[in-house]
Amino acid sequence: MTDRTAFVTGASRGIGLACAKALAAAGARVVLAARDASRLEEAAREIPGATWVELDLASPQSIKDAFAKAGKIDILVNNAAITKDGLALRMKKDDWDAVIATNLTGAFLAIQQVLPGMMKERWGRIVNISSVVGEAGNPGQSNYVASKAGLIGLTKSIAQEMASRNITANAVAPGFIETDMTAVLSDELKTAMLARVPLKRLGKPEDVAAAVRFLASEEAGYITGHVLDVNGGMYM
Repeated sequence: MTDRTAFVTGASRGIGLACAKALAAAGARVVLAARDASRLEEAAREIPGATWVELDLASPQSIKDAFAKAGKIDILVNNAAITKDGLALRMKKDDWDAVIATNLTGAFLAIQQVLPGMMKERWGRIVNISSVVGEAGNPGQSNYVASKAGLIGLTKSIAQEMASRNITANAVAPGFIETDMTAVLSDELKTAMLARVPLKRLGKPEDVAAAVRFLASEEAGYITGHVLDVNGGMYM
């Protein structure tokens, strides 16, 4: 990935930071993007040569500004996401709109920002981080599930539109991964989660990052429109 620049959203921690580290280790220049400047600064110190930009995916103007600062991008990893869980019957429209705006519309607008440069170069890699729940559903998360299922559909459409320009678009669908979000769960809930995973362990951010690194590589040049599950076998 020498001479390639990768832009990773939600890169200040967790899966996004692991993806940034993996791409940097493979030789890419990495631009970290997230909302929290202090966390971004700290994360960038862990990756030689990394730069960072503030990015709020709920704001179209923030997206334009961030990509204008970042310059030409060869690899885009759409990882940033939020949750506002609740049963569909009682879900507030604001909670629906916020999750769709960040997780799906924000990812789409980020893709729009990088496509002109990728088309000019006739090379590009787009990797969207979906979720196992985007394939299997999950009660109490209709907004999040819809956003992650939408990312899969978006991935397939972009793959078809951009294939003639040697731009690939793929998705990675993680299962239960050890992150800040799962760290706060009770032992009882973790045990129940693991009962659904044939490999009997939570995934690590590095497991997801390895899949992203592969899909962003030259070796994955004949793979597009694919959803790569990284879920320990919980959904097949």
